[in-house]
Amino acid sequence: MALERSARPLAQSLRCTRHERIALPIRSFTSSTACRETETQQQPSKPPLDPFTAITPRLERKLMREQHKTPIGSRRRRAAMLTSPNIPFVELPYQCFQEARKYLQEDRNQKLEEIRIQRERIEKLNDKVVVEEAEKQKKDHRLRSMRRNLEELKILADINDPMIKKKFEDGQGDMSKPIYRHLADKKWRSHKRRILMQRIEQMNVTPDVLPKVDPIVETTLSFPGPMRADRHRVARVVQHGDIVDSRVSEKAPNIKIQPFEKGEKLYTIAVINPDVPDVAADAFDRRCHFLACNVPISPTNTLVQLGKLSDEQVVLPWLPAYSQKGLPYQRMSIWILEQPPQGELPPGSNDVPPSTALDVKALKENEKNTTREGFNLRGFVGYTKVQPVGVDLFRTVWDEGTAGVMRRAGIVGWNVEFKNKRIEPLPYKRLKEERYR
Repeated sequence: MALERSARPLAQSLRCTRHERIALPIRSFTSSTACRETETQQQPSKPPLDPFTAITPRLERKLMREQHKTPIGSRRRRAAMLTSPNIPFVELPYQCFQEARKYLQEDRNQKLEEIRIQRERIEKLNDKVVVEEAEKQKKDHRLRSMRRNLEELKILADINDPMIKKKFEDGQGDMSKPIYRHLADKKWRSHKRRILMQRIEQMNVTPDVLPKVDPIVETTLSFPGPMRADRHRVARVVQHGDIVDSRVSEKAPNIKIQPFEKGEKLYTIAVINPDVPDVAADAFDRRCHFLACNVPISPTNTLVQLGKLSDEQVVLPWLPAYSQKGLPYQRMSIWILEQPPQGELPPGSNDVPPSTALDVKALKENEKNTTREGFNLRGFVGYTKVQPVGVDLFRTVWDEGTAGVMRRAGIVGWNVEFKNKRIEPLPYKRLKEERYR
């Protein structure tokens, strides 16, 4: 047995195994270069990304870069939709959800009945005739209070509707309806407005330009980007207080102004630089880079392209933002000024009073409004009776493209460099070797 175990590996190594012949390709002797034929397999094209199912940051960036679309909803909701069957939102098979929808529908019907009753009361009180002045003031005060209560009931009727919240989260809300304006205002004040006020206060935009400001409209600043191969121009969105390259800010920006009150109003847009150096006075002065009036804005018409406004609206055209060599960054503040209404409407009216159109021709004839250097926005606000309702900010510094931007715009001083003046130390602070010179 032991002999057989030891001989078994030897027998396996000496065993002759037959190998199948492998057919090798035979190449003839030629003077030409060898060419290998490769089979090209066409890879199936990938389906386009869906804004509802892009769940990773890489897919979100790819969606915005290639298809120019933004993801819809939260990332957790998109992940849930990707792993669940495509069931309509209102038909979700959850008993608790359906019972809650029934309860919310009953509450909404109750609110609609209250709205109907409130409207009848307003019409009845509006038709009432009063003679004495005290009774008239009491009537007007009551009509204003009932009108505010009616607007609150409109919001309360839809505030708990899950379909309303879903449409708003998906970016499909109709800003002509009060409920979507209320939700957008609440979302803006919870985060974005706080960041804006932090930037404005940290960089002392107030009180350097205006004493104070209480923003009630949302502003989004963007500059037109370069033209791509697909003839599509992607805008570069600028966050509040960002430093923008001088070659990017050479062209007039676009501003999205989102008001949260109904109706169309006229606004004035001014771009002020409060960091212009005044060498003679050893101080800083202001410069107006842009000024336009009578710009119509409504909750559904929000985009303003400063470079495409008409001559009847523009008082001072766009001047590129620049900072000369040796100077620190300069603040470019953008002010949204609401023009005053033409008159007051009756207290019971649901309409919005039209805004007063400013006389652009008279403003151009006034030397104070057409002089860029030393432009005083406080005096302009007092002269035209406009009210600041929005503000935005970006910064500019000297970079490699500033000299070319200034030359193309015809601005003097592109070859000037500012340097800090050396202050001689007091005698007791000098070095010992310098005291006896």
